[in-house]
Amino acid sequence: MERVKQYLQDHEERLLEQLQQFLAIESISTDPEKKPAMEEAVTFLTKYLTEIGFDKVERRETGGHPLVYAEYTGAEGAPTALFYGHYDVQPADPYDLWDSAPFSPEIRSGRLFARGASDDKGQVFMHLAVFEAMMKTEGRLPVNVKVLIEGEEEIGSEHLYTYLDNNKEELASDFALISDSGMVDKGVPTILYGLKGFTGLEVTLTGPDRDLHSGLYGGAVKNPAMAMAQLLATMKNTDEQVTVDGFYESAEDLPEAERKLMNEAPGEHYPETTGVPETTPEKGYTAKEHTMARPTLEVNGLFGGYQGAGTKTIIPSEATAKLTCRLVPGQDPKQIQDALVRHIEAHVPKGVRAHIKREALSAKAYKVDPNHPLLQKAAESYSAAFGRETVFVRLGGSIPVVESIDSGFGIPVVLLGFGTPEDNLHSPNESFPVEHFSKGMEVLADFYTKAAE
Repeated sequence: MERVKQYLQDHEERLLEQLQQFLAIESISTDPEKKPAMEEAVTFLTKYLTEIGFDKVERRETGGHPLVYAEYTGAEGAPTALFYGHYDVQPADPYDLWDSAPFSPEIRSGRLFARGASDDKGQVFMHLAVFEAMMKTEGRLPVNVKVLIEGEEEIGSEHLYTYLDNNKEELASDFALISDSGMVDKGVPTILYGLKGFTGLEVTLTGPDRDLHSGLYGGAVKNPAMAMAQLLATMKNTDEQVTVDGFYESAEDLPEAERKLMNEAPGEHYPETTGVPETTPEKGYTAKEHTMARPTLEVNGLFGGYQGAGTKTIIPSEATAKLTCRLVPGQDPKQIQDALVRHIEAHVPKGVRAHIKREALSAKAYKVDPNHPLLQKAAESYSAAFGRETVFVRLGGSIPVVESIDSGFGIPVVLLGFGTPEDNLHSPNESFPVEHFSKGMEVLADFYTKAAE
């Protein structure tokens, strides 16, 4: 282990340069014009994995952007890890808000700035660099490793789930490892042991067949925008509790032990970081508890009628709301969608018609016991590198592939993330702390070694 750590320290400058070459590739999966760049990213990964010494390195076709698959099977008798990551990135628009070009990586003030620096190229590369260090110093990896790096995570992983279903035997492993998340704060080692599920829908209320003069028709014709406000008001009360029948029916209770873990972890000061005057969690729960471990219903978009300057005195013909729910263990996305649809259909105000479009992408929540031996080993590795006690938290966000691996393969998923709240994921000036790059590799090297035990 010491030789591996020394190798990573001695070669850190060169590894950062290689990472910057990877970040310079404009692998934007949603843009058809960037297909050559997607191919370039695949070539970069297959070349590097081959140079590291993996037994099998292959580009796999999916019907969309290809994924990269590699195997190392030289650790006889040791467990097998399935490492997942993604090489595609979000678009960089608006470019004028970047302080440096998004695909011309630049280090300043201790941070590496580039699109994908944190999500997820930087964190993917850290694993590959650790594999290199182990092979160069020890001549082997301590565990068997199957690498799966996709190119469609930022557009919903459209073809990944079919691939996972069709290749279960080849991908069979003892545990999975993903670094596509972060820490609660810079320098605070964080074990993420749970993620929320996700589902949603879009509802459009239609009244007249065209916009109408509000003076001539107001009072006779129901205003769809007002109807939408009335409908949405039936779905949540002033205690921030969802009032849709059956919404909480299967939701897992939040044990006191987990409440203690969550509230002991350093937390974001929301008024300072978001500009809100105060937090508004569900009655009976703290803001940390609500975001990490209680289900939510949110309006993500609300539109209808005149949006221009000044006034246009109309009754709009329709109004639309986009709704999403973050789910906790026990809740089934399909059942929650059904409950929302039933509620909407039962509460549509008179004078309007409802058209409901269900969200195609859904996922169940994921949670692993924070006392699981692999998580405890990961916590030891984190603490050794960062010099402080590791905190355990659940995340309010969703990573659908985690639940898919959990349910499809029946193996624990270890989430070792190294990002920080200041990384600006999906936003201009995305960055990653250089310190976390070096310490994160130390964590990974130590964890892979401990996992062999």
